[in-house]
Amino acid sequence: MSSLPSPCAFDHCAAQIWAALEGAHGALHRLEMRGQGALASVFPVSDLAAASLGVAGLAISELVAQCGAAAPQVVVDRRLASLWFGSSLHPLGWEMPALWDAVAGDYRTADGWIRLHTNAPHHRAAALAVLDAPADREAVATAVRRWTAHELESAVVAQGGCAAAMRGLAAWAAHPQGQAMQQEPLLAWQVHPQPGQPFSFSAGAWQPSAQRPLQGLRVLDLTRILAGPAATRWLAGHGAEVLRIDPPGWEEPGTVPEVTLGKRCARLDLRAPQDRAVFEQLLAGADVLVHGYRDGALEGLGFGAAWRRRLNPSLIDVSLNAYGWSGPWQQRRGFDSLVQMSAGIADAGMHRLGRDRPTPLPLQALDHATGYLMAAAVVMALVRRMQGQGGSTVRASLARTAHLLAGHGVSDPDACPLAPVNGAEDFSAAIEATSWGAARRLRAPVEVAGAPMHWERAACALGTSAAAW
Repeated sequence: MSSLPSPCAFDHCAAQIWAALEGAHGALHRLEMRGQGALASVFPVSDLAAASLGVAGLAISELVAQCGAAAPQVVVDRRLASLWFGSSLHPLGWEMPALWDAVAGDYRTADGWIRLHTNAPHHRAAALAVLDAPADREAVATAVRRWTAHELESAVVAQGGCAAAMRGLAAWAAHPQGQAMQQEPLLAWQVHPQPGQPFSFSAGAWQPSAQRPLQGLRVLDLTRILAGPAATRWLAGHGAEVLRIDPPGWEEPGTVPEVTLGKRCARLDLRAPQDRAVFEQLLAGADVLVHGYRDGALEGLGFGAAWRRRLNPSLIDVSLNAYGWSGPWQQRRGFDSLVQMSAGIADAGMHRLGRDRPTPLPLQALDHATGYLMAAAVVMALVRRMQGQGGSTVRASLARTAHLLAGHGVSDPDACPLAPVNGAEDFSAAIEATSWGAARRLRAPVEVAGAPMHWERAACALGTSAAAW
């Protein structure tokens, strides 16, 4: 595995992830990490990046072996993996839209700190309604100081918004949701056997090969922001046909150019009868469904887990949520930055570095790592389906990934910083013609011998394709 002194965080994370995938014993010897440097953090973020991406590559290696070829070696570039956890897209002559709404961010309360997540208009409206403040950062800051952190968190959540009071690692471990999350597996698996129905490639579009193992795999993508889209972007890089579905009017300008690489993007209103019928047809023809709806949300739309399984018995159904699948917060809205506040990560960074404000990870590492865990789960579920075990249901959460990261402990930042991006060496040769203009894309951070990653479609705006396979 790594060439670093043992034990190291990379080995720990890779072993935990591979165990969660129930991967073959001894397969980790085919995974090698190269490169050096680390993102500046009191947590081993670069190790998590390299491990999650590397294990996703190892899952591809297992799939190649299932296709009858020798299982190839996998090499993950530690530095490129870290860069992909930030941004892989570098525009040429244009600028990426702002990632954060003007109101979003960390605010000092009467007794601590809170983070407000206001990127979505309805989430911003909820926070401003509770605070009785205009959409002005100074006015919001003044209003927030009149509240305690936990009281404001509860009020914003009750209003349908998104907020997280800053807790320490010990406080989170003692919290009912922290305790519930610690009892959950990193990936929760359920396999659905289909007795008497052996798997066959002849019935579908998926025609794997050692060079392009996911060629033609139909992936229906109902995810937004970062974790789920990172998962499906990875799958597209190995040949999957990814169709992303968004509701009418939904936009996320700060992330779409980054995460729609390799995909087609359509719109459906899942409350409208005609669009519901189209969605049903799409799901019936899909190999994989990836979704990030809160627990029970698809059930509320009439597309619950039992219904999905009846419609498509061999479906690989992979989902995520923010805070875990049990406990009092299992249905709470959440995002990476909020989980970092809730789970003690921002507090640990602040105290270890002697700062006077929350100090989270240098990027949205929980999103990215969870996304690559999900991608690896899809591939390992395909292996099981090829072995005749039927479809699978797999669940992941940002909070459980945070527990994996925090489990290696807090330490001073790595003394070897990450080298900056070098255009001559770090980018792929091709210019990507995105919907917003020309751009360069970082080279793939993982090499699966004989099965190089590449994307056949440039990043595109939402709603630019038909909702059809």
